[in-house]
Amino acid sequence: MYIARVPNRKSKPTILLRESYREGSKVRTRTLANLTSWAPERVEALDRALKGEFDNCSGDMISGAIFGVLFALKQLADQVGITQVLGSARESQLALFLILARIAHGGSRLSAVRWADQHAAGDVLGLSTFDEDDLYEALDWLANQQEEIERALYRAYVEREGKPPMLVLYDVTSSYFEGECNELGRYGYNRDGKRGKLQIVIGMLTADDGEPLAVRVFEGNTADPSTLASQITMLKASFGIDEVVMVGDRGMIKAKGKDALAAEGFRYISALTDAQVRTLLKQGVLQPDLFDQHLCEVALDNKRLILRRNDA
Repeated sequence: MYIARVPNRKSKPTILLRESYREGSKVRTRTLANLTSWAPERVEALDRALKGEFDNCSGDMISGAIFGVLFALKQLADQVGITQVLGSARESQLALFLILARIAHGGSRLSAVRWADQHAAGDVLGLSTFDEDDLYEALDWLANQQEEIERALYRAYVEREGKPPMLVLYDVTSSYFEGECNELGRYGYNRDGKRGKLQIVIGMLTADDGEPLAVRVFEGNTADPSTLASQITMLKASFGIDEVVMVGDRGMIKAKGKDALAAEGFRYISALTDAQVRTLLKQGVLQPDLFDQHLCEVALDNKRLILRRNDA
C-alpha cells in the first residue's frame, strides 16, 4: 500500500491511496481512497507510516498497532455515507469494522478478530475488545436492519443526485458453501463449477452509475427470473419509485418478468434470444437485410426491437 500523486495540469495533484496485487503473472494496481482533500501534513504522516518509518518507534504518540489502513478506509466510509446510516451503536461499529475488514483483509470472522489485534480498531472505530461471536451477532443485527439501511442509503443517493434513478440494473450470482448448515443453502446451477456443493443465489440492484441500491439472498435453487418479482416490489414499496427502466440480460427478463414489470408500469431493456430472432425472421417481422445497417429499429406490439450489426 502506498501514496500516489497524479499530476494535474491546471490544478493541484490528485493524491490517491493505492495498493499493488498480483493477478497470475501480472502485477496490477487498485485505488483504495482519494486523499486529495486531506491536509498535507496528514498525507505526509500516512505516507511515512505506510513506508514503515514508525515501525520501531516507541512513545505516547505512536501505537504498536497499524493505524493507516483502517483510518483511510474509515474516511472513505464517511464520504459515501455508510458510517452515518449504520449509526453509533456498538453493533453499528462492529458492522462497519466487518465492511472495512472485508476490503482490507477478506478472511473469516475469526481471522478478522486476529487482524483487528494488529490494527488500531479501537482508536479508529472506538471499539472495545470483541471476539468472533460479537461479529456474528453484529451480522444478525445487520440482517434485521438491512431494509432500513438500504432506504437510508437510497434517500442519501436521491438527495445527492437530485432525483430518483430512472434506469436500474439487475443481475444475479451465486456463492457455494463447504459446510452443510445454511438456511438458504440448496443444490442448483453452480456458477463456481463446484459440483455437490450447497449454494445461495444473490441478486444485486444498482442505479445506472453502478451504485448499489439493494441486495437480496435467495435459496440456491432459485431460477434467475424468479428473483425479479422481489426487486420490482422493492422498487415500488421500499423506494417509492413509480417510473423506471429495468435492464437485465435475456436469461433474467423472461415472459413472467415482463408481465410483472408491465403490471407495475415499468419498462425494460433486454435482449432477444436466438430462437426469438429466428421466429421473427420466419414471421417476416424482421428481414435479413435489416442487419446490413449498423443500427435499425422495428416496432412490434408496443415494443421497440433495436437491431445492431455485430461486425465480428
